[in-house]
Amino acid sequence: MSNNPNQDPYKSNIEDSSSQNQSQYGELKDPSSSRLRKVDPRDTIFERFDGNIQTEKKSNISPIKQFNNKAANLKNKQVDSDENFEYIPNKFKALVEEKIRLFCGREFVFEAFDDFIKRKSKGYFTVIGDAGMGKSAIAAKYVWDNKVPCYFNIFAEGNNKPDKFLSSIRQQLTKRYGLPNQENNDLLILLQKASEKLSETEKLIIVVDALDEVEQEGDENLLDLPYNLPNGVYFFLTRRRYNKQNRRLMVSPDTPYETLDLKEDKYQIFSEKDVKKYINLFLEEDQEYKDKLQKWLDDREINKLTFIEQLAKKSENNFMYLRYVLPWVAEEKYNDLTLQGLPGGLQSYYETHWQHMNMEEEKNNDNVKIFYVLVRRHDEISAQMIADILELDEYDVISVLENKDWFEYLTRRQEKTEGKIYYRIYHSSFLEFLESKGKLSEGRRLFKEVNQKMSEYLLQGMS
Repeated sequence: MSNNPNQDPYKSNIEDSSSQNQSQYGELKDPSSSRLRKVDPRDTIFERFDGNIQTEKKSNISPIKQFNNKAANLKNKQVDSDENFEYIPNKFKALVEEKIRLFCGREFVFEAFDDFIKRKSKGYFTVIGDAGMGKSAIAAKYVWDNKVPCYFNIFAEGNNKPDKFLSSIRQQLTKRYGLPNQENNDLLILLQKASEKLSETEKLIIVVDALDEVEQEGDENLLDLPYNLPNGVYFFLTRRRYNKQNRRLMVSPDTPYETLDLKEDKYQIFSEKDVKKYINLFLEEDQEYKDKLQKWLDDREINKLTFIEQLAKKSENNFMYLRYVLPWVAEEKYNDLTLQGLPGGLQSYYETHWQHMNMEEEKNNDNVKIFYVLVRRHDEISAQMIADILELDEYDVISVLENKDWFEYLTRRQEKTEGKIYYRIYHSSFLEFLESKGKLSEGRRLFKEVNQKMSEYLLQGMS
């Protein structure tokens, strides 16, 4: 490590570690030479912390001009020539923009997919990972950079049904390739029609995120994805892992299918590097929290390198953990915790927050029941209905659901006509945490009470 006192210790550490791991990092191709992706002006920032800063290219051309030049040279012919072409469906734009904010790394995933489409004439490529490992962010980044058709299955918003998927992809392909009279065609026919519009060098890539959140009866392929694909057609999929017995994507022998599991040992070094890059970028670039985080470090006399290293270990390479914990630290919500005392892993974070909100105390049993209704409902529900089920005052229910300390765990949809607000659990990882609480002795008792009250409520509605 350099002895220069003016040098950022984290950057020095990255440079030192890059030489030690050069053989592993060196196997990855320069993404700018092979990936058909629009260059983000922030990439000049990312390159400074990519584990190999010695290879950073110097240029006298301004970042904006470099951006314009590279964008002009893109060869991805899937993009409509109309400058106003809306390549991301409106209902996914906010999600994509949120997911790519401060995005960095994951080059090993994109390189693997690039290699797949070079080796195969068509096929399915699936990224597998646990909740919070950044699968949706990877999908969003690929869509943003490559302007490809996409669909994000979002359980919390009800966008996870085969009919909605087909409708969205039909609209995108019809507009992109000028396909008339496709209203009644199924997905395979749509793909065939679109593939006929491709030149020999063009490819149709469709990104589909979160297959594990799809709600579909029967045993057919999820979203009715075709068993066979036309040449030149590829699906970039993401999902959580499941038992092989529950596999819901069967393909014909001549349709290639490959997976990349983010939890595999060979990818851990890259994921750890990406997590450190993200923490560093958050410390330097997040306009809302960077100054507060720096103050937190200064007050405790913790240097940035130590913070990055220890928080990366505690995150267990989980980006959802960082999404919650970094703002949490910046806002000093738990001043009594030291850096060493921060929870380790996403589920431990949920447990720490649960305890901080005193949810185990008897006086908060009604609050617990409100969340258990959300778990049991498996669909959006209004505060009024929750109040009716639990025989509580609606105002008391709203005060829990709108509490700022629970706000980020829920998603809200306001009905346009009546203005009524409907609530869901935001992320499946928190849903699983609540389900696990319901299996404990006290939680099991409260869960049974909720089940009983929901049954009584349904019976009243039928009478």
